[in-house]
Amino acid sequence: MSRADGMLKMSELAERSGVSPGTIKHYLREGLLGGDGAIVRTSRNMAWYAPALVDRVKLIKRLQEERFMPLKVIRGVIEADPDGMRALIELEDRILEQAAAAQESERVTAAAVRKRFGVPANVLDRLAELGVLSPTTRGYDADDVAIIKAISRFRASGYDERLGFTVYDTLRYRDALGPLVEEEVRTLLDRLAGEVELERAVQIISAGAEPLRELVGAMHSKALRAELHRQRRR
Repeated sequence: MSRADGMLKMSELAERSGVSPGTIKHYLREGLLGGDGAIVRTSRNMAWYAPALVDRVKLIKRLQEERFMPLKVIRGVIEADPDGMRALIELEDRILEQAAAAQESERVTAAAVRKRFGVPANVLDRLAELGVLSPTTRGYDADDVAIIKAISRFRASGYDERLGFTVYDTLRYRDALGPLVEEEVRTLLDRLAGEVELERAVQIISAGAEPLRELVGAMHSKALRAELHRQRRR
């Protein structure tokens, strides 16, 4: 039973946050839950916890499980600006929700994709196995379709298995883009959260998708030409 001032026992904190007492004790040992009267110890084995720690514990767990952040990094972020981190998560959730809704509404069936682009089913299946494509029972989303269209054009231009070009060539781009996109998203969220309303932030990110695609494509083309010239001069 909680105290009249609202302070909670460990069992109550665990129940309200949905995190086990063992995990909460680990957070305590890592210095993630103390400060400003958040914890009142009445004996060596008994303590009371401020209700505000419920949200703190939930936040830490989310950062661990969904953002894969180490506890040392989480501690630094929370000590510096816990409200800012909550704003980042809220914004990110909204972006993901809207992106997922858009993708689901624009899916194209596998049969329609094969007929339109002529890419063999085994090639599409292998790309899905590699995580380059992410089809569902309803088909492919808009980004998947764009990837399939590009692969179809590559194959029509002579980039096929006879010359050694396979679906595995897509992995170099996927692997190279991963860290870039992670940094890009973090930068966007850091600059938008707390500065503009959530709806406006989503609009800005959505509107920037096409210019960003053009920018990356143009910079890649420029770098490719420069490297070809460099190789030619060797």
